Amino acid sequence: MKKLALITASLALLATPVLAQSTTTTTTTGMAPADAKFSTVSKDEMFSSKLKGLNITNQQNETVGEITDLAFRNDKIAAMILSVGGFLGIGEHYVAVSPASVNVKYDEKNSKWVATMNTTKDALKAAPEFKYPK
Repeated sequence: MKKLALITASLALLATPVLAQSTTTTTTTGMAPADAKFSTVSKDEMFSSKLKGLNITNQQNETVGEITDLAFRNDKIAAMILSVGGFLGIGEHYVAVSPASVNVKYDEKNSKWVATMNTTKDALKAAPEFKYPK
């Protein structure tokens, strides 16, 4: 009986350091912080999915282009990529414009997002073409 008690006590002592060393480690990818930070999003915030495909009109209510992409630099929108000219993808080219030159707002009356810009279709067609880097 003493032998059984001694073996049980020895096994318990040997198992204790193993249990004490049990830790959880969090791994990250790249330079991401280990701890996730969560945010709340209100219903009136802008989403990039609402911008993509949004037609841009000018003061004469003419469609001058369409937002096709956003370029980011240091967590801020650096440029809006607009599709200009063409028909069904033929003859169109892309132009990168400053986000400050495009006014995007929510039209409550019509329940939709609208984008306006003080320019003409011809001015955008004549602008330097943006080509995606390879």
